[in-house]
Amino acid sequence: MHFENNFITITKITVESPKLPNAFDGYKIVHLSDLHSKEFGKEQKNLVKKIEDAQPDLIVFTGDLVDSRHFDAEVSLELMRKIVKIAPTYFVTGNHEWWSGKFEFLEKVMKENNVYVLLNTCDRIGKGEDGIYITGIDDPTSTQAIYEETKVVENEIKQAVKEIKENDVFKILLAHRPEMLPLYSEYEFDLVLSGHAHGGQVRLPFIGGLIAPNQGFFPEYTSGEYKRGNCTMIVSRGLGNSIIPQRLFNHPENSCFNAVKRKRSILNFIQNRY
Repeated sequence: MHFENNFITITKITVESPKLPNAFDGYKIVHLSDLHSKEFGKEQKNLVKKIEDAQPDLIVFTGDLVDSRHFDAEVSLELMRKIVKIAPTYFVTGNHEWWSGKFEFLEKVMKENNVYVLLNTCDRIGKGEDGIYITGIDDPTSTQAIYEETKVVENEIKQAVKEIKENDVFKILLAHRPEMLPLYSEYEFDLVLSGHAHGGQVRLPFIGGLIAPNQGFFPEYTSGEYKRGNCTMIVSRGLGNSIIPQRLFNHPENSCFNAVKRKRSILNFIQNRY
């Protein structure tokens, strides 16, 4: 049982898009999610080594860095301090950042350590004259609005994409909740990176994940690659646990994506599994 919760698995995925600029052909992204204040070795050395070995061009973290029930900011922030030295690092919130009531403190420390915290905004990543856009939205628990969560997320996306001034540009969305893929695809994102589902916590042969937050039993989006139209979503199985303390057939994950224009050259996305 200890092995199930602590063995780090690396998942390698190739994402193809003809919209990817030539300068980004073969671009490698490491995707992390749902640490929940878990520690992988002293000062996160085991996890950091896996990320270093991947040699990413970019690192993204899609929420729940901390756990609101077992809050340990130092364990979580130590990881961010280390990985930002490996590659530019982008972060978006999950529900636990907001439930903890400590997000302002977490945001302050991350920004002091050069982490890009995307709060319903976007950033252009440039290489020479070429560029791609990375957009990040808050988990809908960030607001006490009376609207349903889907409406909250839609308003966040509309706010963020106002900053994109180029047409037909490759766009990445960082969003904690995977179950909103139908909405994300409406806004023509080429790649969506999500977490939240913890891989379904327990994974059964031929069935997949057993249960996930906001999706219930036998959830649709728990791990790996999903497509809707021209939009590809990659869901990380995450690193830690929260309400349910044990994983089964579902090791913690570190994903690595390789992006290419064609099968020969794809956005290289690396998901590391733990």
